[in-house]
Amino acid sequence: MICNLCPRRCGVERTPDKAGGVCAMPAWPVAARAMLHQWEEPCLVGEHGAGAVFFSGCNLRCKFCQNGVISQEGYGKPITPRRLREIFEELVEQGAACLDLVTPSHFTDAVLEALGEERWPVPVVWNCGGYESVETLKRLENRVQVYLPDLKYALTEPAKAYSGAADYPETAKAAILEMFRQTGPYRMENGQLRSGVLIRHLVLPGELENTKAVIDWVAETFRPGEVLFSLMSQYTPQPGAEGKLARRVTKAEYRAAERYMADCGIADGFTQERTSAKEEYTPDFHLQGI
Repeated sequence: MICNLCPRRCGVERTPDKAGGVCAMPAWPVAARAMLHQWEEPCLVGEHGAGAVFFSGCNLRCKFCQNGVISQEGYGKPITPRRLREIFEELVEQGAACLDLVTPSHFTDAVLEALGEERWPVPVVWNCGGYESVETLKRLENRVQVYLPDLKYALTEPAKAYSGAADYPETAKAAILEMFRQTGPYRMENGQLRSGVLIRHLVLPGELENTKAVIDWVAETFRPGEVLFSLMSQYTPQPGAEGKLARRVTKAEYRAAERYMADCGIADGFTQERTSAKEEYTPDFHLQGI
């Protein structure tokens, strides 16, 4: 296929076994692990964990990516849409609280084929970097119950410097509005998120103004009770990190972000302890479950 699934609009040919584009992936899925994941937000984990499938490749090139071995180095195992469906079924049988599809956007066609037309017994979660095409998202309507996008940046400069996507702020905002159009206000049952949008934002060292701009947009765009917001402190410097990215977020930075979030009236969501930058958040990718 000629691929224009994401905002990069590479226009390159990607076939089941021919890779291309910024994501550097074929059209059929490549995945690095499937597991019951305990380290998502509590409303996604349930008793046994979120049924996470970690896909390889990504349409962003974030300098701070904690999953770089699969997102940028391409580690993973090629599978068919049929095998992907079997993986979904296996995770449900294991007691997964949801199907947590991690960075699935460049495999949209295969994911939709694997999901089929029926409603799954647990919510399908589209866990993405926020850099999404509205046109592609519209194809997911009624097939995805929970959207879990990052809103990494509301300012152009860090978006360009750290992810090579100067258009990220406006692109991600448009995508999140489409997600909300599809799901409406979030809905919880027994502490578990059944439908809705949960926006994540990772606080980056030295980028408090960007965090404040993200919080401003969320607070100005959505009323209380419409979306959930997760303010994350788990930034971990990656090998070779330079400049601001070479250190962790300080206690003062994260507390300032928390206070700003509260002052803006965002109460529906999650914060983290600053010590949450643990290795558990980055699973070992050894093809388990694939």
